[in-house]
Amino acid sequence: MNIKIFDIPAICSEEAIEQVNKFLRGHKVLDVDRQFYLSSGNMGHWSLLVTYLPIQSSFSIQERREKVDYKTVLDETAFAKFTKLRVIRKQLADDDAVPAYAVFTDAELAQIAQLSSIDATLLARITGIGEKRMAKYGNLICERYNETSGESDG
Repeated sequence: MNIKIFDIPAICSEEAIEQVNKFLRGHKVLDVDRQFYLSSGNMGHWSLLVTYLPIQSSFSIQERREKVDYKTVLDETAFAKFTKLRVIRKQLADDDAVPAYAVFTDAELAQIAQLSSIDATLLARITGIGEKRMAKYGNLICERYNETSGESDG
């Protein structure tokens, strides 16, 4: 895992924005932490801390993983939950401009879908979901799922 830091003036050229976008498109991004700050001259800046996998590593990881068909692995009820969770995960990922797997992986969503109810306490027990992602996305995914499903689905 690698990191790259971008310091971008709030008022910047399209070229500066394209430089960041090109980097993001060219790497397997795991997380982007954004902070806005004012410099000593009262100029606004964005600081982006990008955590990513090197290009060669992203391909080797994908090659080693076999594609799982969750429709055959999960029962009908769990697969319905899984499908709703994937939609919510996509919304959260789009909101933060990160890849969906940086929110939760399909394997983690499959584990969540098999829970008796979708709440933060149970979610925190799932292998692979650390404190940082739990703090950032745990309550959100629970709230959005329960809003769209009514808590009777779980």
